[in-house]
Amino acid sequence: MKDWQKSCKIAVVQAAPVLFDKKACVEKAVALIKECAENKAELIVFPELFIPGYPYGMTFGFTVGSRNEAGRKDWLRYYENSIVVPGPETALLAKAAKDAGAWLSIGVSERDAVTATLYNTNLFFSPEGEIIVHRKLKPTGSERVVWGDADKNYFPVAETPWGPMGSMICWESYMPLARAALYQKGITLYISPNTNDNDEWQSTIKHIAIEGHCYFINCDMYFTRDTYPADLQAQDEIAKLPEKVCRGGSCIVDPYGHYLTEPVWDKEAVIYAELDMSKVAASRMEFDVCGHYARPDVLKLVVEDK
Repeated sequence: MKDWQKSCKIAVVQAAPVLFDKKACVEKAVALIKECAENKAELIVFPELFIPGYPYGMTFGFTVGSRNEAGRKDWLRYYENSIVVPGPETALLAKAAKDAGAWLSIGVSERDAVTATLYNTNLFFSPEGEIIVHRKLKPTGSERVVWGDADKNYFPVAETPWGPMGSMICWESYMPLARAALYQKGITLYISPNTNDNDEWQSTIKHIAIEGHCYFINCDMYFTRDTYPADLQAQDEIAKLPEKVCRGGSCIVDPYGHYLTEPVWDKEAVIYAELDMSKVAASRMEFDVCGHYARPDVLKLVVEDK
């Protein structure tokens, strides 16, 4: 491992998106980035699909073998509020990161510039404005009726002052070979933008932090039923949702599998912490998943990375 900077001031943003409104989401993100910068954050992390929000509970009119026009209208609205990368929205985010002098991670619904396919995408922005794109490999469950499988940008990593930084979006983290593909690149920072507020997830993130001996940055969102626009077609579906649709649970786990910050529930919050990066190397003394504890003569992973 190289000699990286020994500490990182991080801000984990647990915030509610402005559902189905990319302009308002970007404006809220830019304001929060500025707030984090004023608190000296060097790395700022937002949740999965912060732009234009995660349409939890909506079917978009799909049933097996059919779909309806009301659902198609809601899908079109979501499509129109998804963003092209690069595009005017990413230009604003890149400027915000540059003005903050910070690295930025943020989840977006990406609209392909050529086709009509959407992708669940996580973006890294460097302080110089470079964009690194990761598309979710496999949308989970019914997400597949909204977003397509990644067709490129499978396992990108950013070379940060604190070591290689990669991301797995939500349930991608349950794909052991995908995790290994990131471990092979030596990541020290595992960024997890997600919408996972269940108890089991907290066990998962501790396991991954120990397995990879890296910092696990668990960034969830908090939003409520009244966040949904009142003029969506799917009002019957939305009415059945709990008042608190996603409770959050954002936190940071250190390379030994311990909470550096405890999960935050049931509110918007920005979690600030200082990451001691020397813990990454120290934790790998007895277990280095792709180093001395690997058996490449017995086990090999072939990654089609592009």
